[in-house]
Amino acid sequence: MVSVELGVLLAVVGGFLDGYSVMGLGGVFANAQTGNVVLLGVEAARGHWAQAAGHVPPIVAFVAGVAVAETLRRPRVAAVVRRPARAALVVEIAVLVVVGLLSAGVPDVAKVMVIAFVASIQVSTFRTLVTWSYNTTMMTGNIRSASQALYLAVVDRDREAGRKARHFAVIIVGFLAGGVAGGWLVLHAGPRTIWVAAGVLLVALGLFVLDEHRSPGRATGAGEDDDPGSPPRRGLR
Repeated sequence: MVSVELGVLLAVVGGFLDGYSVMGLGGVFANAQTGNVVLLGVEAARGHWAQAAGHVPPIVAFVAGVAVAETLRRPRVAAVVRRPARAALVVEIAVLVVVGLLSAGVPDVAKVMVIAFVASIQVSTFRTLVTWSYNTTMMTGNIRSASQALYLAVVDRDREAGRKARHFAVIIVGFLAGGVAGGWLVLHAGPRTIWVAAGVLLVALGLFVLDEHRSPGRATGAGEDDDPGSPPRRGLR
């Protein structure tokens, strides 16, 4: 699991990458594959087959990222890559630096695929905030979890639910701030502003390592549960 501070940094990056890709790379989502599936269907319904096809590559890249994240956790690979969560962050930072170096001649679809790939690694690796399942790159489940917790905090005067609601609210605000920053920066300062996301991830990596030293076993990244509203499996902290 990850600390609230680390969770916020990852959410900021998640929002940043979607803002960056939507505003700077042809209106395609890097993280929110639900959005890409919907837009794929809408464009297909309109008969805009070229536009519809543009939403397929990031979906494929996202699936590939999930496969890589799962591979990092396989016993044989884990024996070599001793800290897969750290490895995932390092890979994500390196790839975003490379994306910033790509020339204007590189097609937007290629850049979106690369970003979707690393976003998928992030969302597949970091799934547990403190003791709750959450998502660093898509907010629907997080908003639901925050709403449920807020309801219990108000109606049942549940202090733990209130704590959960506050933590998830911070995550949501962080994602929103990242989306605003990513969209604004790519429009006003150009494509290399993706290095801002890489910088935030570098800070996140440092915090992750610090969390590991302060509380061994705490900052391990993934839980098994993909549902942000349900409790994580305890054996995978």
